[in-house]
Amino acid sequence: MARIAGVNIPQNKLVRIGLTYIFGIGERNSNEICKSLEIPSTKRVNELTDDEILKIREFIDQKFTVEGDLRRDTSLNIKRLIDLASYRGSRHRKKLPVRGQRTRCNARTRKGKAIAIAGKKLTPLKK
Repeated sequence: MARIAGVNIPQNKLVRIGLTYIFGIGERNSNEICKSLEIPSTKRVNELTDDEILKIREFIDQKFTVEGDLRRDTSLNIKRLIDLASYRGSRHRKKLPVRGQRTRCNARTRKGKAIAIAGKKLTPLKK
């Protein structure tokens, strides 16, 4: 079992696909890692030697911010926006979309399940 950055990489996956299981590494970064360490794109995780796994681990530690550190940075950035009382911070605090999306008829993912209000009718949009 290959364990890189605190994540167990699935054994039967290709190396470039398996590396994407690490939070903060997508397809592009995993392809970059494989190219720079000269790991063939057809190689699977269970075919990696201990030396190759060690090289991957060291490369990721040097070049990327992943897993816990990245999650911590993200949460601190959001907390900073909230403390500054910026517009984006207030949107985070209210659990509404932050980047300008409309909320009248969408945004269910961010707002949560709709709550029915008895007897209330929505007025149509005025032009």
